[in-house]
Amino acid sequence: MPLNLARIQALCFDVDGTLSDTDDLYVEKFLPFFRFSRNPARAARRFVMWAEAPGNLLMGLPDHLGLDDELHRLYDWLNHRFPRPLKHFRLIPGVREMLESLSHRYPMAIVSARDDRTTRAFLDQFGLASYFQVIVSAVTAEHTKPYPDPIYFAAGKMGVNPQNCLMIGDTTVDIRAGKSAGCQTVGVLCGFGEPPELEKSGADLILDCTSDLTGALRVDVR
Repeated sequence: MPLNLARIQALCFDVDGTLSDTDDLYVEKFLPFFRFSRNPARAARRFVMWAEAPGNLLMGLPDHLGLDDELHRLYDWLNHRFPRPLKHFRLIPGVREMLESLSHRYPMAIVSARDDRTTRAFLDQFGLASYFQVIVSAVTAEHTKPYPDPIYFAAGKMGVNPQNCLMIGDTTVDIRAGKSAGCQTVGVLCGFGEPPELEKSGADLILDCTSDLTGALRVDVR
């Protein structure tokens, strides 16, 4: 089903697997464990994709049980008590050029299930924060994805109706959040998701890479 371009007034982006090349970093991390496999890279990638599935299922569990605030307070306490160096990130090819082009036409938001510190660390590492009118992390709204609350919050800050937002992400969590908010949704295959599950979740469009969004929205790359 093609996108209704006339309806789109703002863009909401996931981070991991959508802007940040997280899955490839995980594949590299697990590659040594599969060195005796006939195809180590393929085996490591399949393992990462398999491991992501139950993670997506559990993503909304703390909210559902009413424990999200308590778990985030514990996470923040541990980070302050036992600070860790910031993780190194990798930008998906073509993302910077895409954001530059799209920023001239649409207000844009980050809608991530990451914590605020590492979300901003990723944006700061690549100088991307200025492209976004609002940054929504796991603790910004009352509930995180796959609930629609983060998209409602982002839409309010950008001054648009949630139904006029386009949610872009690589997992069923992103698509479900978008659909719950009444958004159109785009699934991308440069992260953790695969076509069948993204289609089943209701993605309106599936792209090989996030940078293909400029073509899908008929925006010239600057």
